This record gives sequence, structure tokens and C-alpha cells, in this order.
Amino acid sequence: MEMTTALWSFALVVGLLTLTPGLDTALILRTSALGHRRQAWGVVLGIQAGTLLWGTLTSAGVTALLTASRVGYEVLRWAGAAYLVWMGIGMLRARAKDGGEQEPAADEDTAPVGGLASGLRRGLLTNLLNPKVGVFYVAVLPQFIPAGAPHFATGVALTGVHVVEGLLWSVVLVGFARALRGWLRRPAARRAMDRVTGAVVVGFGVKLAVSD
Repeated sequence: MEMTTALWSFALVVGLLTLTPGLDTALILRTSALGHRRQAWGVVLGIQAGTLLWGTLTSAGVTALLTASRVGYEVLRWAGAAYLVWMGIGMLRARAKDGGEQEPAADEDTAPVGGLASGLRRGLLTNLLNPKVGVFYVAVLPQFIPAGAPHFATGVALTGVHVVEGLLWSVVLVGFARALRGWLRRPAARRAMDRVTGAVVVGFGVKLAVSD
């Protein structure tokens, strides 16, 4: 497989994966729709930083330990499940506690101080505590590295393609969510947003806990 063919083929595979709605999409949409623009971009950067780290570790052969060590995989799986359930319940409880009457931030200048750092931490942890991302890279990435090509450099380059696609799709998601801010100023809409997103996050956590 030539390098150009490998890049385009990998771009197609991870492009379809990127467009598939999931936990990352839910987090980005919710954070951005509520007017927390800095925090939303923190979530985006955290998720992509996690993706880059998974790809780099896979290229170095480190994440192969996930498939070789059942104990290591289980520890990471349960840690990720617990984090997702905790985060989802936090969203549900926060909306129930304030009754949904808080007004959302009008723009990025009124977002909470440290919003970028908070979003970065949330996005990074959500990505890194999902062992299925690591297993995906272990199973898929080596197949697109041409014979004779430098394994580490090529693996990181392919991961970069995934990161770029993720960033481009995130621009679309953030723009779409911000277009809905007027509607989401209504307390009922904000309560619905947090309830749905919280339930989705909890659902992903439970799914991760019970899956093999």
C-alpha cells in the first residue's frame, strides 16, 4: 500500500467514524449550545489531544498492552465508565438543582473563567478513559501503514489526519449549536438539553461498563 493510498483510505475510515454521532458530539453540542464557547473549544481540543495521544502510543506499540493485558483493559474500562456516569449524573443534578432558571452566557466573554481549561480537562479525560479508542487504534492503524514505511512517523501522520478531520467537524458542530442559542435561552429548552445530554453520557458509561 502506497503512502498516498494509505492516507486517503485512512481518512475515509476515520472520517465516517468522526461523522457518527456519539459521546464527543453530545459534549461539544451541549457545551457550545449553552453559550460556553471557550469551554466548548476546550472540550474539542481535549478530545483531539486524546486522539493524538492514543495514536502516538499505538505507533510506539504501547497500547498493544490493552489487548495483551486483560487486567489493564478492565481497570481502564471501569475507570472510564465511572467517570462518564459521574459526569452525566452531575449534568442531571445541576439542572434539577437550579431549576433551569439560569440564563446562559451570551458569548465567549461571559463564559466562566477557566472555561477553556475546564473543557480541555473534560474532553481529554473522556477520550483517554475510553479503552475502546485505544483498541480501535491497535486494530486499525497498523493496517494502513505501508510495508517499509517508518512505523512511528507514519502512524503519527495518520493520526494527524484523524485529528484534522475531528477539528473540522467540530467547527460545524460549534457553529450549529451557537445558531440555536436563542432557542436555548428558554429554561425549558435548557432543561431538556441537560437532561438529554446527561442521560446520553450516563448511557455511554453504563454501556462501557457492561460491554466486553
